Amino acid sequence: MTRPEASGKIPAFMQPIQIGNRLVGPDQPAFIVAEIGINHNGDLEIAKQLIKVAVDAGCDAVKFQKRTVDVVYNPAELARPRESPFGETNGDLKRGLEFGFDEYSEIDRICREEGIVWFASCWDEGAVDFIEQFDPPCFKIASACLTHTELLQRHTKLDRPVFLSTGMSTLDEIDEAVKVLTRKGLALMHCTSSYPCTIEELNLKLIPRLMDRYDVPIGYSGHEVGLYTTLAAVVLGACAVERHITLDRAMWGSDQASSIEPHGLARLVKDIRAVELAMGDGIKRVYNSEIQTLQKLRRVAGD
Repeated sequence: MTRPEASGKIPAFMQPIQIGNRLVGPDQPAFIVAEIGINHNGDLEIAKQLIKVAVDAGCDAVKFQKRTVDVVYNPAELARPRESPFGETNGDLKRGLEFGFDEYSEIDRICREEGIVWFASCWDEGAVDFIEQFDPPCFKIASACLTHTELLQRHTKLDRPVFLSTGMSTLDEIDEAVKVLTRKGLALMHCTSSYPCTIEELNLKLIPRLMDRYDVPIGYSGHEVGLYTTLAAVVLGACAVERHITLDRAMWGSDQASSIEPHGLARLVKDIRAVELAMGDGIKRVYNSEIQTLQKLRRVAGD
């Protein structure tokens, strides 16, 4: 598996994938995903506000998480004591954070009205079938599910692109997941599954290595505090970017502290687009804006 040849022709597996009306891949603007996840805290009104934040910032998509609680968690884990706004057990918390058909129907309506793509990370096969009824443009597979072969196989039965996060996984495990999913319509998301993640463990240099190894579009799913490292991921070739968003990092919830607030999200999108513009096409040329300076300052032999 090698990078595109000197001819500039992109191999078949490096061709962009289609998400809604956007292409995601080499030589395309970064596909920016605002991860709402469970930061809505089980409140549809908060979810609506977060969708609006993503739209106003200029994001390409919003993403949620969907679990069938009694499948993903065993009875002992659900019975474990854990205080939350929803009750005294972990099961109370997990069930309280889940949206059902009515909530997702409203999310689907709002996103269509606002003109923004939405999709979800599905943690079990039933959740895949649940989200599929809303005709999503793609699916996301969370890092925690990368080795869940049956779940990966369920996704292959659907004619939809898949983003696969690679946190807490070895290259061998990623190899096996890629074999199951096949490469058509697949994009990998470099990720470190710590919340929040320290700068020392982001390992952004892995992005071009993943491009070499798999020849599929490579993106970046970040859980760090700050924005500049996500910009660095784009410079290194990430064609998709995913960051958790929140109305306020001080809100209750396990993912809030590793999320970006509205003003930060708007800044991130603006800076990514500026970096993409600044990257240019790599062709050396003399710009018209340089001509006057050239005529005034150029020195040649004999001057």
